[in-house]
Amino acid sequence: MHAFDVLGDPVRRRILELLADSEMTSGAVCKVIQREFEISQPAVSQHLKVLRDNGFATVRPEGTRRFYAVRHDPLRDLDAWLDRFRSFWTPRLDALATELARGKRERRMRQAAEAGESHGADGAEPDSPRRSEEEHPDTRSSS
Repeated sequence: MHAFDVLGDPVRRRILELLADSEMTSGAVCKVIQREFEISQPAVSQHLKVLRDNGFATVRPEGTRRFYAVRHDPLRDLDAWLDRFRSFWTPRLDALATELARGKRERRMRQAAEAGESHGADGAEPDSPRRSEEEHPDTRSSS
C-alpha cells in the first residue's frame, strides 16, 4: 500500500498522532479511537495492522499487552518526497498569510470607523445631551 493510501484514512492519521506523543497499548489506542470515531474494536485493530504492515508503526508485546509506537523512517521518507513541492507552496502560503493579515487590518479599521460614526463629533453618543459652552471651563469668557 502506498504511503498516501495509508495516511489517507483519518483514523490511521489520528492513531499516528496519538503514537507520536508516546508509545501506547493497543487497548489505550482502541479506547480513544472508538470514542472519537465510533468504530468497533476489530476495526481499530485492522487500522493498527495496516500501520504495522506498512512500516508506520511497531508493536512490542509485553505479557498480554501490545505496545504500539510510531516508526519515523516512513514519515521522514514521505517528508523528503514532499520537500520537492514546498518551493511551490511556500510563496503561496506566505501570500495567503499576507492577505489574511490585510483582511484583519481592514476589518479593524472598518469597525473603528463604524464606532466613530455612532458617536458625534464631540465623542458623545447620539442620544446623550451635548455639553454646552458653559459646561466647558476652558471656553468660558472671563467677565
